[in-house]
Amino acid sequence: METGKVVVEKVRGKSTVTRSFSKYPLKLIFPRKVGPSETDAVWIYTLTYGGGIVSGDSISVEFTIGDGCTAVLTTQSSTKVYKSLGSKSSDQVLEARIGSGALFVVIPDPVTCFSTARYSQKQVFRVVSDSSLVIVDWFTSGRHASGEKWDFELYRSTNHIFVEGNQPVFLDTVVLEQDSPVSIAERMHDYQVIAMVIIYGPKLKHVQDQVQENVKRLMSQQLHIPSSAKTNSDPAFIASCSVFGPKGMGVVIRIASTTTESVYKFLHHQLAGMQPLLGVSPYS
Repeated sequence: METGKVVVEKVRGKSTVTRSFSKYPLKLIFPRKVGPSETDAVWIYTLTYGGGIVSGDSISVEFTIGDGCTAVLTTQSSTKVYKSLGSKSSDQVLEARIGSGALFVVIPDPVTCFSTARYSQKQVFRVVSDSSLVIVDWFTSGRHASGEKWDFELYRSTNHIFVEGNQPVFLDTVVLEQDSPVSIAERMHDYQVIAMVIIYGPKLKHVQDQVQENVKRLMSQQLHIPSSAKTNSDPAFIASCSVFGPKGMGVVIRIASTTTESVYKFLHHQLAGMQPLLGVSPYS
């Protein structure tokens, strides 16, 4: 059952939320203005009652971003997934339609699954040939400061992008489950954060080019560390970049890091070129 819906349309030449509703366990907040008044962007904050998602919670929200509009979906803190009761999971589904010349930016804080939690999310984005889209999808090992590291039962995240109806341009699923011969913690080594960033569409070509160059330079520097300074441990931060979609319209960056702070810093730096479009630099 749908727990939230948002429609963004042009009103007097400005991107404006024209329809919205949300109900438990979801709450949507629309601040009056973020950034300079001349910036045409709507910011939307998603919250959950109690600061997290409990076992059995199901959230389903739909976004329609009208032609020429810009909308940003974000959070005020990490999404906490509390302990599971039995085999029940916590589920989130997001569906979005992005119109011609529109930009939709999804930049949440990370998902943090507590011990024994079961979490599943699916995000489906439908774009047209000149839509633009940014997705940041990331999660941590849990409350690692309290000793909980990769102690949840299940984490599943699916991201699909379709263009002009049902033509798939990006299909991706990440699954971590304890029911395997090797525990999640053993597979993850010392890494505490896994992230994926998708940058798609004509409005973001300058950001794509800059990010690809930055990731290439960053990883090249790591490869050229003098042998005397290298250790047997894994690098503290690794990132890869690849192109997808028709005419290379999209770029996907995959990240693994030993700290949450280094990912925040990376995201802030790499997405800073979007500030003129959004009014505020992401993760500032």
